[in-house]
Amino acid sequence: MSMDKIKRSQHKESFLNGILRENPLLVQILGLCPALAVTKSLETAFGMGLLFTFVLVSSNVIVSLLRKLIPEEIRTPCYIVVIATFVTIVKMFAEAFLPELYSSLGVFLSLLVVNCIVLGRSEAFAGQNGVFDSFLDGCGNGIGYTWAISLMGLIREIFGKGTLTIGKVFNFFGDPLVLPILKSTTLDTNGDPLYDFSISIFQNPAGAFIVLGLMLAVMAAITNHKKAVEKAKERAAKEAAKAEATLVAGGAK
Repeated sequence: MSMDKIKRSQHKESFLNGILRENPLLVQILGLCPALAVTKSLETAFGMGLLFTFVLVSSNVIVSLLRKLIPEEIRTPCYIVVIATFVTIVKMFAEAFLPELYSSLGVFLSLLVVNCIVLGRSEAFAGQNGVFDSFLDGCGNGIGYTWAISLMGLIREIFGKGTLTIGKVFNFFGDPLVLPILKSTTLDTNGDPLYDFSISIFQNPAGAFIVLGLMLAVMAAITNHKKAVEKAKERAAKEAAKAEATLVAGGAK
């Protein structure tokens, strides 16, 4: 295999691992605090994912650039300073342009400074690999975490509120759009919704644990199924090789 193919394979692995195979939330079970706290709605969860991805990618790139200049003794404090710089930038941006998102995220935006995923990728990957691979690693893990918490937010909002609101957090195009799914936005003569099948527990912390538990169970089932299929293929290949060897031996006799 040529060096170019090896490098392309490494780049692909750096990017894809964090999206599904080593998903930070659903496989490594990291970043649980923001995942449980800011996923009451799809837009809030997605906004958190975008800001998280920016911090992760930026800190990965800078740490990779400086990895040979940072002394081993002060490595972790330097990483935290780099991460804190980008978290400050993100906070200022969100407060100025996305005030609804900023108020919804609260302290969990500041806690990105000590987020185990961001600091862990700096320690385990960016501090030991090149800039491009570190960039891809940040993108992959950021996308993986974003889609996981966005799915949590979607489930919790639909089942907890009965509606799906678009344009409340990212309100760049006028009034938000409220889609009735399990709860009618039309009221009857008593001022109550025509129908309401929402379950309020999904908007509570207990609902966040329930949704996360179900997602982890589905992810584990998919992983176990893939492993079982791979083992079945290996057994079939061994049995075929054994049968072929037996036929060859019989023919030789």
